[in-house]
Formats: sequence, structure tokens, C-alpha cells
Amino acid sequence: MAYFRKRSGAWEASIEKKGFPRISRTFDTKGEAEAWAATVESEIGRGVFVSRKESENTTLAEALDRYISEILPHKKQLRRETNRANALKRWPISKRSLAQIQGKDIAAFRDERIKSGGSANTVRLDLALLSHLFTIAVKEWGMAGLINPVMQIRKPKLPRGRDRRLLQGELERIVAASESPVLSDIVRFAIETGMRRGELAGMTWEMVDLKKRTVTILETKNGEKRVVPLSTEAVRILSGLIRRIDGEVWGMEPDSITQAFVRAVSRARDSYKKECAEKGEKPDPSFLVDLTFHDLRHEATSRLFEKGFDTMEVRTITGHKTLQMLARYTHLRAEDLAERMK
Repeated sequence: MAYFRKRSGAWEASIEKKGFPRISRTFDTKGEAEAWAATVESEIGRGVFVSRKESENTTLAEALDRYISEILPHKKQLRRETNRANALKRWPISKRSLAQIQGKDIAAFRDERIKSGGSANTVRLDLALLSHLFTIAVKEWGMAGLINPVMQIRKPKLPRGRDRRLLQGELERIVAASESPVLSDIVRFAIETGMRRGELAGMTWEMVDLKKRTVTILETKNGEKRVVPLSTEAVRILSGLIRRIDGEVWGMEPDSITQAFVRAVSRARDSYKKECAEKGEKPDPSFLVDLTFHDLRHEATSRLFEKGFDTMEVRTITGHKTLQMLARYTHLRAEDLAERMK
């Protein structure tokens, strides 16, 4: 039999049935409490009831702590995913028990996350972590009867792929404005190879074969090994580097590369505007604006096509998993195509 009582503005539902331990849960409204009680009583009557006691006594914040200590150490992006999990603990939803969280609660979190400035991709990554946590809770933590609420909601739609290409003179100014020779070399090397930021940061000299002109990446974003061929300029850049004692090629973390690149672009933009002011010219509003480090990969991919490489050759070099993704990152200049059509 089910009993209901109001406590501190919430409704507690309790079910007492002979042969079963007392079951209780708290809800925001009496209607939700009654619906839950009806479901549990029906499951008991049909002999399919599974105790949700552990998931009811575990908050999302507690589950995130366990996820950080047990699951994340086996993931490649440990630091980033740990920061993501810790950030999720700061949201009100983390105070709810796992069993209490419904699709509508995840949807509300999604909307608030976007409203607070989170990009569609960032929110999708947050939801992916939560979804995996619920899956692990059911499969490995023994929280039987728990439903993954993330699977019940719509994910934010990703915006169209960026089509930012480097304008003439931008690369040279960014290289000149780099705060260290290492960053300028990384920027130029990224243009030559199309390698991802994480792949560049993880480069060691053991992966480099200057005689064969290759870099062998054992773990890529797609989880597959890839051998990147090196252009003459890429070989020249590597040949001119001083070897580090730790064996790393660049000695910079992924986030450090991004931050240094942002500062270099900002300095380059300021220098450009100052030169325009001294010449009495109006600066180009798009020059050195809205440029990210990942745009270098876009640029490198497009340049490979412009050099005459076919689709499969470019895919082999860049490591794009699908042709659809390759098309998204490829933006050819119409004027260059027109020149070739002559």
C-alpha cells in the first residue's frame, strides 16, 4: 500500500508490501509521487520489481566523484573530462539522486547550460558524459532498474561547419607575433601536416622518422593509428628544432597551444590596426578576426586539395574518419578552382 506525505515543500511516497522492504522516494509534486507509486506497485504485482535503493541513495554529485576515480583514468582526455565532471557537480541537478533524475530534469539542465553561454558542442559533450555515467551505473555499479534519462531528450543541434580560411598575410603576421619560436614552428607545422592540436602536443621524437619523412601517431581522435607524410617544409621545421631531454617535440600542452595562439592572433591584430592607423588606411574588419587554432587544420586540408591530392589521399593524410567530415572541413577557394579550369 502506498502512503504520501508532504515534507519541506516536497512529497514523499512510501510503499509497504509484505515480503518487501519499505520503499520510499521524494518528488516535487504529489502527482509525480502517485505516478511513481503506481508504477512500483504494478512491478511488484507482476513480479518484475527491482530495488532501486542504491540509485535512490546516490546523488549525481556522488556518482560523478566515483566516475572520476574509477572511469576517467582509463580515458585519453583525463584532465579535460575530469574538469568537465567537476563542473557538472556545481549545477543544482547534481544534488538529486540518480533514480530521481528524469528526462525533463536533463532537458532543463540542457537549456540552462545553453542559456549560460555553453556552445552546442560543449553541451553535447556534457550530456555524453552524463549518459555514459548512467550506463556505467547500470552495467557496472549494480544499480538495476535505473533508466538513462539522457537518452530521452533532444541533443543541441550543432552549427554548420566553419568555413574560415586564412587570408593573405594572416599566417605571416601570426608567426611574427608568436611569443616563442616554438609556437611559430607549431603553427607552420600544423599548416603543413593538418594534424590536430592534441596530436601535435603529443608528438615525441620516437614518432618521427626524418629519413622516411613521416610522423606515426599511435592514438588518434578516431582511435586508429595514422602515419602522416611530411612535406619538405615540415621536415625542415623539425630538423631545425633543438631536441628536448624529455623526448617531446614541442613541450606544450594542448590548452597551452590554444592560449598562446589566441594571444598571438590578438597581438597580430593590434599590430595590423596600428600600421593601418599610421598609414591612414581603414583596417579590414575580417582580417585576423574569428580565427581559431583548429582553423589551421581546415586550411591545411583545403590546401592539400588545391595541390591536386584526391579525396582518399587527403583522407589518409588528415585522418578524417568519414568523407562527410572531410567535406565539412574542406573549403576550396573559388578563384583557385577557376584558375585551374583555364
